[in-house]
Amino acid sequence: MELFSLNGKTAIVTGALGLIGRKHCEALALAGANVIVADINGEAAADFAAQLGDQHLGIQLDVTNKAAVEAARDQILNQYGAIDILVNNAAINDMFENPAMAKELSAFENYPLDAFQKSLDVNVTGVFLCSQVFGTVMAENEGGSIINIASTYGMVGPDQKIYRTECGEQTFFKSAAYPVTKGAIINFTRFLAAYWGSKGVRVNTLSPGGVENGQNEYFINNYSEKTLLGRMAKASDYQGALIFLASDASAYMTGANLVVDGGWTAI
Repeated sequence: MELFSLNGKTAIVTGALGLIGRKHCEALALAGANVIVADINGEAAADFAAQLGDQHLGIQLDVTNKAAVEAARDQILNQYGAIDILVNNAAINDMFENPAMAKELSAFENYPLDAFQKSLDVNVTGVFLCSQVFGTVMAENEGGSIINIASTYGMVGPDQKIYRTECGEQTFFKSAAYPVTKGAIINFTRFLAAYWGSKGVRVNTLSPGGVENGQNEYFINNYSEKTLLGRMAKASDYQGALIFLASDASAYMTGANLVVDGGWTAI
């Protein structure tokens, strides 16, 4: 079990207050890491970090702002002396304020350009900036693990049928933004792994499947029918994979895409 220990390591999780972000933080803390809970909501991040324990830190972080990322780097180094693990978890997934307009706005023909650009800014540019700033510290210290959170939709196209009700009504379309940005992350992982391999920095992708989170019953059923395990994921289902990628248990693994999707992409 020592292979999975993160004792003495410092880990930063972006988008840490998201559905699986909190579980990432809990797993890293349980494995012994000092966890930096980084989120756009700094006050809530500080509260959650305090719940994890006194040695953890919650900070406000806009991943699209290079100056903010650099300031976070300096704060972490001043307090902990190192950055060993980066989990690029921050991302935007389409939400529409008016459910009645969701079908119309999510259709590719009508999808707003500003929504597409915002997804690129957070899901791709944010990963680029955090990797550049925090990863450079790892490269200078000749060691570290970067874990980019992608998605099954980074590998396969969305099945729009799962967004239909029992009566066959299409309530929503999965837009181009999420698959485009998550696909980019998978290949960015390969770039970084090749670039920093000689520096001892490992870079891998974790591609999760859909997480059950109070969705409509028809969607849960539609999704579950497409997985080999017959269910959506629980938010905690990715904790083991995350610790594996963060720790020495995966010491000879870089440039890889670890898919944890209940068999969604297997057939």
